[in-house]
Amino acid sequence: MVARAIHQGSPRKRNLFVTVNCAALAEGVLESELFGHERGAFTDAYIQKRGRFELADEGTLFLDEIGDIPLSTQVRLLRILQEGEFERVGGEETIKVDVRIIAATNQNLLQAIKEKRFREDLFYRLNVVSFDLPPLRERKEDIPLLAQYILKKYRTVNRHVEGIGKEALGRLISYPWPGNVRELENTLERAVILAKGPSIEEEDLSLPFRSLSSLGKVSFSVGSKTLREVERSLLAAVLEETHWNLSKAAQILEISRTTLYSKISKHKLAK
Repeated sequence: MVARAIHQGSPRKRNLFVTVNCAALAEGVLESELFGHERGAFTDAYIQKRGRFELADEGTLFLDEIGDIPLSTQVRLLRILQEGEFERVGGEETIKVDVRIIAATNQNLLQAIKEKRFREDLFYRLNVVSFDLPPLRERKEDIPLLAQYILKKYRTVNRHVEGIGKEALGRLISYPWPGNVRELENTLERAVILAKGPSIEEEDLSLPFRSLSSLGKVSFSVGSKTLREVERSLLAAVLEETHWNLSKAAQILEISRTTLYSKISKHKLAK
């Protein structure tokens, strides 16, 4: 949202805002997405494909989770930042572009440089203007505005939903949001789908516990569930809250990773 706001507030807003989630793509796929490829460059490359850099020419390219880019791709990225040119995968033609790069990461890139996981020259080439975006728990005053924005976005899913109840909004403000705005958006999207009335109420929010740092204590409603149903629901809640980080989930549940794997298989849970 911040990257898009920067784009919309600049002269480049007349051109495309293009995004790439660098953590979601394997190395070979990432290079093809960024730089494009020629026909026959690899198996299944039946046609020529323009990459994100070409699509974002005279616009903005947002590289999310840039700390996850492999070193080999970092070399090619450094070249285009320095010279404004590149070749498609499997191609020989040099293509020149004028692209504004906005990059984001939740990693400590200086530590990654020390560990030889991120190139120092690329870091300083990217780090022209930088700022830290505080986590959502440190800017609670943004939550009502963000909630209204997200609700408007997903109202097409359930047009009967017109707003958020007072208690539900209070729950949103009190929750620490370890997953930041993405978690808030996912929570509200789910609430819009499940809401039975004209407003989202607290029971629609599906926020099973308050924090990963609360010494593993989980506020969890049992109701009339069987023991097996309770165990499955608790596992699913913890795995969702930790974004399937099995080490964190096992720590919260106070079980070993081996036991956690066994329970995931037992209950047929899938990411």
